[in-house]
Amino acid sequence: MKIAFRYFSITALIVTSLIVLASFTKEKSGRANFSFPYKQAGLTEREAAAHLLGRFTYGIKPGEIDAVLKIGLEKWFASQLKANLEDKELKQMLDKYDALQLSNAQVVEKYPRGGVAIRMAIKDGYVHKDSVDQNRADYRQIIKKYMDEKGLRPQQELYRQFISQKILRAAYSQNQVQEVLTEFWFNHFNVSLDKGQCAEFIPAYERDVIRPNVFQDFNVLLLATAKSPAMLRYLDNFSSAGPMEMPKNAKVKKPANNNRGLNENYAREVMELHTLGVDGGYNQQDVTQAARVLTGWTIAPMNDGYSDGMKKIMENSSKEKLLSTGYVLDGDFMFVPNRHDKGEKTVLDKYFPEGGGYEEGVTLLNMLANHPSTAKFISRKLAVRFVSDNPPQSLIDKMAKTFREKKGNLREVMITMVTASEFWNKEALREKTKSPFELAMSAVRSLDAEITQPYQLFTWINKMGQKIYYYQAPTGFPDRAAYWINTGSLLNRMNFGLAIASQKIPGIKFNIQALNQNREPESAEAALYTYSKIMMPERNVHETVKRLKPMVNDPELIKKVEAAANKNQVKTENMMMNEEASLGEDMMGMQAMKEKNQAKPTQPKPTIQANAGSNMLAQVVGVIIGSPEFQRK
Repeated sequence: MKIAFRYFSITALIVTSLIVLASFTKEKSGRANFSFPYKQAGLTEREAAAHLLGRFTYGIKPGEIDAVLKIGLEKWFASQLKANLEDKELKQMLDKYDALQLSNAQVVEKYPRGGVAIRMAIKDGYVHKDSVDQNRADYRQIIKKYMDEKGLRPQQELYRQFISQKILRAAYSQNQVQEVLTEFWFNHFNVSLDKGQCAEFIPAYERDVIRPNVFQDFNVLLLATAKSPAMLRYLDNFSSAGPMEMPKNAKVKKPANNNRGLNENYAREVMELHTLGVDGGYNQQDVTQAARVLTGWTIAPMNDGYSDGMKKIMENSSKEKLLSTGYVLDGDFMFVPNRHDKGEKTVLDKYFPEGGGYEEGVTLLNMLANHPSTAKFISRKLAVRFVSDNPPQSLIDKMAKTFREKKGNLREVMITMVTASEFWNKEALREKTKSPFELAMSAVRSLDAEITQPYQLFTWINKMGQKIYYYQAPTGFPDRAAYWINTGSLLNRMNFGLAIASQKIPGIKFNIQALNQNREPESAEAALYTYSKIMMPERNVHETVKRLKPMVNDPELIKKVEAAANKNQVKTENMMMNEEASLGEDMMGMQAMKEKNQAKPTQPKPTIQANAGSNMLAQVVGVIIGSPEFQRK
């Protein structure tokens, strides 16, 4: 019996080891445990690869389809979901941006807001407070000198580095799905550089809160955003406080209106925009009660500008003492118990008894994150971003089911979406319209361009209608074609195509002949065929060439486009609102869509640039980039 038992144990150990080894080998190989049903949709493997890359990267680089086919579509996507591919080249580019690694506290110290710098200069005797408004030019020079001596830098320098890194990541990162999702979730949990009180915290917000959590469970991402200084400031929850508690033996009568400042902004947006959706089943009473639950959630002291009376309390009390009395300290987040509304509350039928603290807020956010309405809302928003402006309800239902069953696991929801037949349906191919940022980055990637001055691209992206990181409303940029396409944007997109193709944008360089293995096309029409196939792989470009050929051959192209613009252009201040016009339908075959969102900033009247370049190949490539077909992904 002992021998038999020993033999059985050894056998079991061997079998177990083999199972573990097989599992380990499968994990190491990166083999996907899912498959894509593109063949059932009538797509070839190359067409499927192009579709996959079009939706989950910032543009298809030359040779990238072949590379993905060599790896395998499913295996490529599985590796992207891990986001651990080496980015050595990108890291070297980003190393020169020293501000990107600073903590929030370090940013506050080194990049003070204008008002803070002025107060510091007055305090240190560099400026007399009564002379601030007398001579603005001299005054600015004094402040600049003061900042230089103190080692302080203007905030615009911080923002410039931050914007530049986004452009470089989109262009060069090997982990493209992570970058695309970072933009998606930043837009979902939008904060804006336009609001000065939160702007300095936004670089760390994207770096530490959004990017590391795009594949986590949704409740993890939601809680991280709720506790970030950027969101606490942007939606004002940092100052939200419950009624002031009066000592039991106090002789002073408790004020009738004893609310120190309940702020409902965040509570409303976390339900309407971040979780449940506008039709998610809550009411105003739920908003008010949720705001009470979240009172006391604020920012840990960093300097005098952010102490809010708490810096002295922390200096005079040990961390242990604070924690024992209900304070919570987590990085830059702080929960202050004496600002919390300790009364009983009810949110969405969930009862919170009297006397609660920080954990009430965590419970509330977890409840919202796992609510059925949230599953539907988030699933639909992901489907709109990656499938179509009007995704099939059947797809949303599949994704929402996974969301519920997997407790909001975002990686699993993504897999459900990409393995669904609706994603591969031919009707979904090239149905989405690129935003200005996506257009610029896809142009750079398709040209295999070298970027040495990324901020130059930001200028063009802004000109085309998307000032990244500056969208004021908490909704984030709308994700639909109607928002991006109108007369003005089409002209600016054509301008951009001609400018980048003729290498008129500083710091953006590429070899246009090398894209075609240094072979010169025989004619403009031949060049259109060749470069259309290079820049829009796996598409039938016959109709595209037919539409674009007159534009390349027409010496009056610039004048005609300007005439079309003048015919359909309204006054500058109304250009982006309620205007439906066509931009040279006889030349481009594309109708401008109606602009519906009035939050979009007005822009100067655009015109085609006359110095866009006379080189035939440059004009061909420029027209392709500006064409309706290249706008689609």
